[in-house]
Amino acid sequence: MITLDPRLLNDCEVLGKFELCSVLLMRDANYPWCVLVPDRDGMTEVFDLSADEQERLKLESNTLLEYLKNEFNADKMNVAALGNVVSQLHIHHIVRYKTDIAWPAPVWGAFPAKAYSDEEIKNRIHVLKDGFKTLNLDFQAAT
Repeated sequence: MITLDPRLLNDCEVLGKFELCSVLLMRDANYPWCVLVPDRDGMTEVFDLSADEQERLKLESNTLLEYLKNEFNADKMNVAALGNVVSQLHIHHIVRYKTDIAWPAPVWGAFPAKAYSDEEIKNRIHVLKDGFKTLNLDFQAAT
């Protein structure tokens, strides 16, 4: 695994790794929110990846999106790779509900992050790690 930007480590829990990407959980209980970070040094844009890596990223991202939508009964999935603050290539996968605090606006800057309780974050991590094992992706859970 490459070194993750300190801001990602500050805002996220590391769940584990797919073949290409590290999988993180954003510590914002307002929305179920995962982040994929390709394990390649110096990447800031998707086009920086090789063609094969881009295809692998697309597979991992779409599989994660479908899983999150089904697991959390989402009204809509948001996916974005902004990189304005954290330049390390990372892709946000955010479950959205018509009833969530920021709907229909983007989540960035809309409201402060809501901390998970200790029990909530343990439960969320457990659900995600178990669910990822059922996907047609090689998932290696972080310890």
